[in-house]
Amino acid sequence: MTTVSGYEQTEYSTKAIYFQLDDNWRRASGKGVSVAIVDSGIDTKHPDLGGRIVDSVEARIDNKRIIFDTSDAGDSAGHGTACAGIVAKIAPDAELHSIKVLGAGGLGDGQAFLAGLEYAIKKRFHVINLSLGTTKPQFFSPLHDLLDRAYQAGCIVVAAANNLPHPSFPSVFSSSLISVIKSEETDPLNFGFHYGEVIELTAPGVNVRTPWPGGGHRNLTGNSFACPHIVGVIALLLEAHPDLTPFQVKSALYSIAKENQNPGDEG
Repeated sequence: MTTVSGYEQTEYSTKAIYFQLDDNWRRASGKGVSVAIVDSGIDTKHPDLGGRIVDSVEARIDNKRIIFDTSDAGDSAGHGTACAGIVAKIAPDAELHSIKVLGAGGLGDGQAFLAGLEYAIKKRFHVINLSLGTTKPQFFSPLHDLLDRAYQAGCIVVAAANNLPHPSFPSVFSSSLISVIKSEETDPLNFGFHYGEVIELTAPGVNVRTPWPGGGHRNLTGNSFACPHIVGVIALLLEAHPDLTPFQVKSALYSIAKENQNPGDEG
């Protein structure tokens, strides 16, 4: 038996590796963990988010190329602000980075989405929140390639499932990211894990109170708002165990979810 970043690691004949977590992560605040919110921007002046947004950039098309400029445009859709607020509530000391690829109404160009994800990977942000996706098949391959790059770079990508009964990319790429769907649970630490399903994790996403541009709040429902709950939990895990790989993080989430479902189970 060996110890890796505070975990006891046991290898069985099946070569499966299980982790026995301590509870230090539950007392963490996300300090030192960088989180990219690839979305509609963030209202940096909202009282719930004051001082927590490290930087904000926005996609711009320049001669058929997409580049990112520093931006103070905020959030015209509210979606990114809501997601950032959920992360900040769970991991108040996490470093939030806004990558704006959506405009008013939460609509955006698929190429801008790809560029925003690539930007986050190149910056090697620890965790990348993707509460957005696409059903267009032409984006299957480029998204798959980007997620492989993210995995190899050590970036942990968390994606929301489609709210409609159709598969969306990249949430279906469960081997190279962490995919999330909403539940009616209210405790952010009491999430579930359904191993073997396309969308493996469930987290609070029904009637969630979130910040909204202009200083207000809204109660929102959707898989988009389950995703940042898991991102916040991962920020806590990475503060407590900063050397975890994406594979180890998923294993840790599985271990925690198993304990949630079977209190007192040490296996």
